[in-house]
Amino acid sequence: MSQPNIKVQIRQFVAKNFPLARQQANLLDTDSLFNSGIVDSLGVLDLVTFIEDEFGVIVADEDLLAENFETIEQMEAFVQAKQGQKIPA
Repeated sequence: MSQPNIKVQIRQFVAKNFPLARQQANLLDTDSLFNSGIVDSLGVLDLVTFIEDEFGVIVADEDLLAENFETIEQMEAFVQAKQGQKIPA
């Protein structure tokens, strides 16, 4: 079964779970979710839980950096990097 584009899944999650994201019709993948007020510190926890559950990666304490969750594009790169670290079974 093919997995939909990571960026698309993250964008859908953000739009569904953060009301301010729905109000911004032209939210770009490179727009800061923090500076725009879409995501706050509690929202990051929701994003972390989603990323762990949806993409099967573990977000370690040292991964909890703004640059990993600032934009949709950065989250996509973070997930891809974490998935690349997996050791094949």
